[in-house]
Amino acid sequence: MADQDKVTVRLSPVPETLLWNLYHRAYEARQPRTVLHDPKAIELVDRLDFPFEETFGPPHPLLAQGQALRVRSFDAAVQSFLADHPTGTVVNLAEGLETQFWRIDNGRARWLGVELPETAELRLALLPDTERRRTLAQSVLDLSWMDEVDTEGGVLLTAQGLLMYLRPPQVRELIAACAERFRGGALVFDAVPRWLSAGTQRAEKRAEKRGEKQGEKRREKHGEKRPAPDYRMPRMPWGLNAGELEKVRTAHPGVVDVRELHLPRGRGPYFGALTPVLYQLPALRNMRPTMTAIARFA
Repeated sequence: MADQDKVTVRLSPVPETLLWNLYHRAYEARQPRTVLHDPKAIELVDRLDFPFEETFGPPHPLLAQGQALRVRSFDAAVQSFLADHPTGTVVNLAEGLETQFWRIDNGRARWLGVELPETAELRLALLPDTERRRTLAQSVLDLSWMDEVDTEGGVLLTAQGLLMYLRPPQVRELIAACAERFRGGALVFDAVPRWLSAGTQRAEKRAEKRGEKQGEKRREKHGEKRPAPDYRMPRMPWGLNAGELEKVRTAHPGVVDVRELHLPRGRGPYFGALTPVLYQLPALRNMRPTMTAIARFA
């Protein structure tokens, strides 16, 4: 692809995590025995003028496969919804450069994305809106986006890679608002365990004491190389252990059921053999870095 066709990107720390997700998803999609067929993700990585490896380091095969399997768990939940509600609305909260629409769209559903303005600008430059797929440029915490949701055919909301970056009261308020507004709908979300949430907050405090800033040593112009990446994940204020899922029901009386969604079986010893066993061992369930769950509304 010619350089003039490249799309330059500059994002602040939390929105920049969407590029980490895209980078690893595309890496896994390129593998011969991939667990996720995602040619659109590969296309996006090739179109972006961004120093992926200099920023995030070389792709980690295990992390990339885990990311792809997590994505597939979201895909499966949305596909199940579309099977029952073929003309329903899928609302993607802060999906970034997720390419789920191109993997599983049924040709009839409506899709609405809610993105921070800087993320929406990038997404629209790469993936322009269509009649059935729209993007709103606003924070998910500005609940006016709910007025744009067509509820006639049913509603499913997804929050992939979002809630952990919100403060606990914000998470609770967002879930409560969704339960109140979208009766009979559901929210598919992911969460990090408390140990990981606490670790990111300790890391940020250590960095602040050293006077560091996120991306402080990043290259300042394209083409500059660094000998080693210094990427640090942003602070994740909200953590939830697998055994605490029932706490989500306390956000609102309309949350009537919350359950974990298991990852599909992957390849290799960890995702092919060990991960399925971890779901059966309560003492080890919280060792996993993420979990995916669905909350259903009355």
